[in-house]
Amino acid sequence: MILHKFWASFVAQINKVANLFWEADPVAQMRYEYDRAVEQLKEGRTGLEQYRGLVERVTRQVNANRSHVQKLEAETKAYLKVGDRTTAAKFALELQKAKDELAANEAQLQMHETAYGNNLKKIQHANEKLIELREKIQKYDAELKMSAAEAEIAKLAESFDMNLTTDFGEIEAVIQQKIDQNRGKVRVAADLSEKGMAEINAEERMRAQLAEQALQNFEVELGLRSPETSPVAQAAKDLGPATADKATEKQTS
Repeated sequence: MILHKFWASFVAQINKVANLFWEADPVAQMRYEYDRAVEQLKEGRTGLEQYRGLVERVTRQVNANRSHVQKLEAETKAYLKVGDRTTAAKFALELQKAKDELAANEAQLQMHETAYGNNLKKIQHANEKLIELREKIQKYDAELKMSAAEAEIAKLAESFDMNLTTDFGEIEAVIQQKIDQNRGKVRVAADLSEKGMAEINAEERMRAQLAEQALQNFEVELGLRSPETSPVAQAAKDLGPATADKATEKQTS
């Protein structure tokens, strides 16, 4: 009783492992079964060919028996025509034996022909089933691969949900943070580049004013300008750029 339980448990575990392999790749298992069926069909075809050889031999024997019977019938008739009944009786006896042998061989041939026809139909039917199985395997293989691809796409689509709770969401947040930092650096660099521009612009205006004053002085020396306007320019020079602008505005008004 105990040994029976141990054996049942062992068989159950073996069956469990077998089911794991069976379910791991069912298409491969179907191909294996298909290949086994093809090999069996090949063996069946070889046996059918050998059996057909037996049928051909029996057919040849039946044909030989028929020829022998026809020959004996002709000889028996010939001896009867010439009145030799003794010899005709011998041929008639041999003819009877030949007819019995022919009948037996014909019955055997009929039996073999029927068996051959049945086996041929079975193999033809099995071949059709194998073709259907092969197409079914291809269909299942394609459907399994397609369903696996759809499952992966679904998982990928779920992963691409840019939620902060997912890895992709965290990665996106890090990327956005780096983008903000880079943009901040660019803004700081731009702001720093404007530092000192007011002093530079003021210095450029001052240089332009000095150049204008020098030109006016030169025009006075040449007599092209009256000297009355020169004090205003000189005052602007002493007061600086901002005061110079105001003095210029008053002079213009």
